[in-house]
Amino acid sequence: MYENLLPRFLRYVKTETRSDAKSTTTPSTQTQVAFAQTLKKELEELGMSDVSYNEANGFVMATLPSNVDKEVRSIGFIAHMDTADFNAVGVNPQIIENYDGESTIKLDQAGKFTLNTTDFPNLKNYKDQTLITTDGTTLLGADDKSGIAEIMTAMEILLKNPSIKHGTIRVAFGPDEEIGVGANKFDVEQFNVDFAYTMDGGPVGELQYETFNAAQAEITIQGKNVHPGTAKNTMINALQLAIDFHNQLPASEVPEKTDGYEGFFHLAEMSGTPEEAQMTYIIRDHDRQKFEERKALITQIQTSLNQSYDQERVQVKLFDQYYNMGEIIEKDLSIIEIAKQAMLELGIEPLIEPVRGGTDGSKISYLGIPTPNIFAGGENMHGRFEFVSLQAMEKATDVIVKIAELNAK
Repeated sequence: MYENLLPRFLRYVKTETRSDAKSTTTPSTQTQVAFAQTLKKELEELGMSDVSYNEANGFVMATLPSNVDKEVRSIGFIAHMDTADFNAVGVNPQIIENYDGESTIKLDQAGKFTLNTTDFPNLKNYKDQTLITTDGTTLLGADDKSGIAEIMTAMEILLKNPSIKHGTIRVAFGPDEEIGVGANKFDVEQFNVDFAYTMDGGPVGELQYETFNAAQAEITIQGKNVHPGTAKNTMINALQLAIDFHNQLPASEVPEKTDGYEGFFHLAEMSGTPEEAQMTYIIRDHDRQKFEERKALITQIQTSLNQSYDQERVQVKLFDQYYNMGEIIEKDLSIIEIAKQAMLELGIEPLIEPVRGGTDGSKISYLGIPTPNIFAGGENMHGRFEFVSLQAMEKATDVIVKIAELNAK
């Protein structure tokens, strides 16, 4: 039943599809366009209907028609094609069969990079499983090519087993999730489902319907640079002003000191000279009121610092990125209950917890299709220590099939 899952996944991750935040095109890279065309062809060969590639937004979509004679809600399953900001050229997956749950896994030949239970105690959860890792030089791309492989394999299973009853199912594979713009142009009318799931979570059991509210602050600081030997009472050091700005934010409310529902300010970039400096913050909080208070603090600091100088030295460009999809999904938790039931019937313990980030589902939910997130199996995403278990991908595939089956009942 899963015979094509691993070969499919390996084929996908060896295809480079990194997105580019500096690009002005959609998709942001031509490698994603090429991969989308490959997926389109594969969907057609599987026997899916209404297979299309939307040049305006970069999404490949397809339909599995209902095989029941009653009206049931239509479901969507979504995954993203791009990989994160880490080397993704020449991905060379390693396969470790029957991992013993204890041994150190050498990634590169020299042993400079390893997966070990000291640094990564989550490895202990994978005793007797087949792990797919990197070779230490690239990321793996399980985020989110495991999701694509699982959706594709689930559709193959349903097509080959018409005795499994299901309503109309739509699938979508899209670009640029990792740079936060993938769902900006998502066509809700074209997708045309009652609800959907992104297959973009981590370990087995994850079921998430709360995300951060997210904003970004781009700050430009104008200094006054003169020779340091004659700078007294004249120089305004933009770098020092940037430090002063940062020091007025709460020191404990940063990613490395928060978890659960705790929000943060994250200084993501900082550069400059005494003449001019730039800073970029991302601002995150699950609670909408606290989120608005965080944004207000940024502008308060801007105002306070500017009042100390002869001109407006600090400029802030502040904009929202996405919102907590929980505000939408909480209106009808039946789609969470179906996913929970599917997992329980498969012997999987649902792990319902907030996403400390966002998914394409965040934006799609606000566009009109409630879209929570389900595990895809990957761990240690976005770097050389990324890995995924084959058995985890099989379980995610099972969950897709079971959700379709339960919905038809």
